[in-house]
Amino acid sequence: MMVLSGWFRTVAQAFLAGVARLDTSLSPSITFQKVRQHRWHVSDLVYVFNILLAAYWFTIMQSPAFPLKLLIPIAYAIVLIIPATSQFFFPASPIFIYLLSFYSSRFIPPDVRPAVSVSLLPTLESVLYGANISDILTHFTHPVLDVIAWIPYGVGHFTLPFLVGLFTWLFRDKKVLHLWGRVFGYMNLAGVLIQILFPCSPPWYEVIHGLTPANYGMKGSPGGLARIDALLHIQTYTTAFTNSPMVFGAFPSLHAGSATMEALFLAHFFPQLRRWVWGYAAVLYWATMYLTHHYLIDVVGGACMATAFFYLFLPDEFKGAGALAVPYNFAAFVPGYVGGQHGRQPRKNGSMGRGLALDLEDRAGPSVLPRAEDYEFDAESSEEEGEMDITYRSPVPQAANGKFQQQQQEAAVGGAAKGKTHRHTASLVEGGGGRGEVYSSPVTGTFVFPPGAQPVR
Repeated sequence: MMVLSGWFRTVAQAFLAGVARLDTSLSPSITFQKVRQHRWHVSDLVYVFNILLAAYWFTIMQSPAFPLKLLIPIAYAIVLIIPATSQFFFPASPIFIYLLSFYSSRFIPPDVRPAVSVSLLPTLESVLYGANISDILTHFTHPVLDVIAWIPYGVGHFTLPFLVGLFTWLFRDKKVLHLWGRVFGYMNLAGVLIQILFPCSPPWYEVIHGLTPANYGMKGSPGGLARIDALLHIQTYTTAFTNSPMVFGAFPSLHAGSATMEALFLAHFFPQLRRWVWGYAAVLYWATMYLTHHYLIDVVGGACMATAFFYLFLPDEFKGAGALAVPYNFAAFVPGYVGGQHGRQPRKNGSMGRGLALDLEDRAGPSVLPRAEDYEFDAESSEEEGEMDITYRSPVPQAANGKFQQQQQEAAVGGAAKGKTHRHTASLVEGGGGRGEVYSSPVTGTFVFPPGAQPVR
């Protein structure tokens, strides 16, 4: 219970730090000044592509009709020029263009759209994997399995992207949040464009219609999610999938692509979540086939596409310890947060005690390396005990190893009788300020090298 309360307190403090970082300006002149000062690169041509693509979708859009649909780009332009709102909407532009493309794809005239492929995916699955894996997974269904599949496919897919963005905003630099908007948005946009240019029917179509030719006038189906509607006495998924704008968007699976992107992103920037997010992704992979929405080849295609986009978009500054950097004002709002660890209290001399065990994932960060102030050296103890200055050590030749060990043991016995053992006084001090243990070493005040020489005292 104390762990949970501490976690919620940290989240609340991080939220206050995030609010303090927000730009509250309402002056469009600030935005215009930033545009004038911006150094343009070839990569900025993607904004031209976004504008042209959005113009096409608004041109063919039938609902809302003209002139009401013009209110959408006008409103978006307004929120982009106001600093207080542009800090949220501009980084999310790739996600918005993806959602616009997904919604408006229904208005593409059928006479210019490619023919729907019905048999290609199941044939490829049988050829590549030896069987129709998705069909095998649907032979046995159970309400418990339905709920397990529904949680990631019907709930997590729609909520987790927002939670990833929120978590990133709280605990990572804003550049990481901008990266999330780009990789997630453009990956899904690429998937939608592939689905438009290469339409394929999903497994539920084969279950209902077999391999009969499909046309764009057909309605979608909730597949296995219809059992969730029946279990919860709702019509949410039946209504949503029946009226889906992308009925024949089986390949690639954007459910699998999104889950893979979320797992890659969280595992990279929040390594302590690695096992959880990949476990979630694995369950979702199974759920897409169990609910008859995707073939295995769709899942593989979506996962590969997400992996490619993540590593192509990941900048060099986030490939090392920079991935764990917190916002600039984070330490001021979250006391005791040092180098990705919360709860290590500073001692009077400025060093950190061992108040919190280091996580395996945190060991990649620079804060794990020992620092000089974490150690205390007792010079007086060495002087009082008459410590010898050993300036040279060399490996002992194998031929003389036995004789050397015998001389060392005799010297050690002699030194111990006089109470002059070499003592290591450099020790890591435990949290709380007390002195650590002093460890003894078999190296004594007598050192013999090379073997056969007289002991030096």
